[in-house]
Amino acid sequence: MKNKLLMINTRKITLSILSRLLSGPNIYSFVLCVIAAVVIVTSGNDETLNDISIFEAGKVADRDITATAAISVVDEEATLLRLENAVKQIPAVFRADAETNAQILTSWEKFCDFADRLSGMDAAAARLAIDTEYHGFFSIKIINDYLSSAGRAAFRDYGDAALDALLKRGIFLFHHEDIRHFSQEAVELMSVGASGVQRDIVPYGDIVTMENFQKALDEIVQDMEASASFKAVAVDLLKPFVSENVFFSFGESQKRIDETKEMTAPVIRTIEKGKKIIRKGFIVSEDEMNELKALQLSLPKRDPRNIIGTVLLVLLIYILFLVLRGRFIVSRNLSGSEKFMLTSITGSYIIGTVLLNNLSPVYEGFPLALIIPTALFIMILAVFLSTRLAMIMAISLPLGAYFAGAFDNHSFIIALVSGITASTALHNAQNRMSIIKAGILIAAANCTAVIVVLLLSQSVLYDYPAMLFWAALNGIVSGMLTIGVLPPLEHALNAVTPFRLMELSDLNAPVLRKLFTTAPGTYSHSLMVANLAEQACQDIGANALLARVGAYYHDIGKMDNPDYFVENQTDHNRHDEIAPRLSATIIRSHVKLGVEKAHSLGLPKDVISIIAEHHGNSVISWFYNKAAEQEDAVSSEDFTYPGNPPRSRESAVVMLADVTEAAVRTLNKPTAGKIEKFIQPLFDDKVDHGQLSESELSFRDLEVIKKAFVKVLAGYYHSRIEYPKQKEESRNSDE
Repeated sequence: MKNKLLMINTRKITLSILSRLLSGPNIYSFVLCVIAAVVIVTSGNDETLNDISIFEAGKVADRDITATAAISVVDEEATLLRLENAVKQIPAVFRADAETNAQILTSWEKFCDFADRLSGMDAAAARLAIDTEYHGFFSIKIINDYLSSAGRAAFRDYGDAALDALLKRGIFLFHHEDIRHFSQEAVELMSVGASGVQRDIVPYGDIVTMENFQKALDEIVQDMEASASFKAVAVDLLKPFVSENVFFSFGESQKRIDETKEMTAPVIRTIEKGKKIIRKGFIVSEDEMNELKALQLSLPKRDPRNIIGTVLLVLLIYILFLVLRGRFIVSRNLSGSEKFMLTSITGSYIIGTVLLNNLSPVYEGFPLALIIPTALFIMILAVFLSTRLAMIMAISLPLGAYFAGAFDNHSFIIALVSGITASTALHNAQNRMSIIKAGILIAAANCTAVIVVLLLSQSVLYDYPAMLFWAALNGIVSGMLTIGVLPPLEHALNAVTPFRLMELSDLNAPVLRKLFTTAPGTYSHSLMVANLAEQACQDIGANALLARVGAYYHDIGKMDNPDYFVENQTDHNRHDEIAPRLSATIIRSHVKLGVEKAHSLGLPKDVISIIAEHHGNSVISWFYNKAAEQEDAVSSEDFTYPGNPPRSRESAVVMLADVTEAAVRTLNKPTAGKIEKFIQPLFDDKVDHGQLSESELSFRDLEVIKKAFVKVLAGYYHSRIEYPKQKEESRNSDE
């Protein structure tokens, strides 16, 4: 029995949750979840290719596999052969060592200096000195020929020229084992000179080594314009100073190989649609296995875990906001259009990433996140809802794409960095230029994330420019798209954004200029109410900008009959000439007229709510009491404002600021103490008559608001210094 009751209760709870999920705007979330699941399921692989491990080269196939579409297959063997042939055409790179060149020339110069110091000795002593200092370098015959040569002083310059020419040609340290994989026809000689790096192709037949350098040196000497005596001894005289100065460069040679491999296109074979790749009853070959793998890779990916993860994530995010109703994140209930926007962005992002991952020709190693404008989605949420909610979605959306299998680790990192940067870049933004700056900041963050990803993946240097370009472009384009998307979204949702509020707060707006000219007292009153409301909202953590704009426009309905409102009257009160009921009707009408004007101006619904609620449904007590004195039966409904009590903190603050500003003007020489005592009964009256019951203001908030009003009003009236003439007039008026 207990089990049966438990099952019934569980079923009721489940149905209750489903009914909430499928009611009103919540139906959109359910539809998006279904669409996400369908997209992922339908983009999955062919059932016959879920596991190709059932096929193995050399074994008989138990079924046919036919290509469902024309696909291109990389011929691995032919591609490898092409690469090997391309590498064999690459000349091995040898680098000339400038330090070795300098050492060789310095050794020759030292010998010449030593020989010059022997010029005063006899031949036998000089020969003995050379043989002792350079033992084993020269034969006795060469020393005698050198010492007896006429014009020996010129040998230094001749030797410098000959050695320099030989070193420029290069004496290679040559091991065939090092270069057996490279071109067998020539090598590349790389040398650094005054004009920069010089590269020369040296055929194998022209390579000079220690085995054949004497022949090359003799050719150089014979071609020189030198004395016959020098040419006779030059080779034997210079060869002791010669050594290898050109060495194999493994790094540069490997770089040539890598460049060649990148530029070498793979060999592509096309498999026609309908071709039988695997035939039942036949032995599977290696080529057929390669074609089968290519067919599997060409089909969209699917993993049941991705489907479950995606659907659960979309549902989880929406249920979270449904349960919390946005209170702890955006400090208010989300409207139906805002919930629809939130779930649409969530579903569109995950569905879009899945589709792009399966359908777009993204190159291997290129992160998908670089072509997904994650920052665009997050900035829209930051502008329309809150930066706190945008931060949560900046984590949730990339996580959803990751669970759905659309993002790999690198794409997840880039999208996460881009989204978090976007959610913080628009904090306290109040103009559209902030979006451009945010786009640049996002571009910089994207580039940083890409560098991290490339370093983690140990990518080659050539991958950096293209990836950094796409990273920067992603951020900048996201900012530009956000600017383009905001106006139509603001109009479609009739939403309050900081940018739209800043535009509406311009006091040069036509409607506010008209208010100034037709009802200057109301205009002045509205400015003061705006100052009070803005300060109070800042102190309690409400939307100060919304309160300021709402205060600017809250009395625009008074423009039609400005003379019937006390702040616009001078020495004549029109209400003295008409009945209290008519007076009350005129006073009440300014709320309805204000709402109508607000709709015609296309003001946001939150601003219109402030206009409609700034008097709530309170009674116009002055005219009600006056009518009660003249009539026997008077209904308070005839003297009640047509609005509802404020339903937001901003609207309630404007109501309190409106009644406070109007009342404080009646005080004579107001001080902070007087103002505080005067305000408290006004607040109490609103609380007692239920005007603040729906506004979510706490008693603590009311105390903070009162202190804010006192601070602003005391500062305003304190700054109004009375000059001597004004003081005298004040005393006369008191008398």
